[in-house]
Amino acid sequence: MRRLALALAAFAGTATAAAPTWPDTPLARVEALALLQTLNADLLSHPSATLTLERWCQAHHLADPPTVHARRDRAATKALPDDLRDALGIARDAPVRYRRVQLACGDHAVSEADNWYVAERLTGAMNRQLDASDTPFGKVVAPLRFSRHTLSARLLWSPLPAGWETRGLPPAAPYPLALPHQVLQHRALLVDAQGRPFSALVETYTAQVLAFPPPASVP
Repeated sequence: MRRLALALAAFAGTATAAAPTWPDTPLARVEALALLQTLNADLLSHPSATLTLERWCQAHHLADPPTVHARRDRAATKALPDDLRDALGIARDAPVRYRRVQLACGDHAVSEADNWYVAERLTGAMNRQLDASDTPFGKVVAPLRFSRHTLSARLLWSPLPAGWETRGLPPAAPYPLALPHQVLQHRALLVDAQGRPFSALVETYTAQVLAFPPPASVP
């Protein structure tokens, strides 16, 4: 138990940075929402979350070089939800492999991903690389020419409160905008060129995707 706790603590402390600091103003709230919606749309329109995040990191200068790397929690285990098992089209007792990773750009852990995949639907070389390395999953399976089928996409946090369009924007506050750790979540399948699903993903994006100065403060 102590070894597991230490492993989880090490994972949580890897590739982390201070929470982004944005002013709590009406303009900053609108800008934050627009950026989250833009990232959401980019993720929905491209098959690889890793490559999308690399483009995001480059555009917003989160790291130099803006390379996204995976930090794998090798101690983690999690059962595949029944609805995702059904989506993969596999029997209740069919084996799946599981990967829990942070995707980080520099010190910014921008995503936390749960990934269940059907090993027999990958090549032997892919399985060996996934077992032996922390290479992002999307880069390993790129030769499958896969596509991404989104099952759900939702904002976990909105900078604007419900009903703002009738009650008006919140007034400015004298302290920074409070950003939660998790801001956006996608559930998706990866499907190979023959239309066969081989991976089920739950990707949770963190406030670190906003770890740059708000547009209003850029000269």
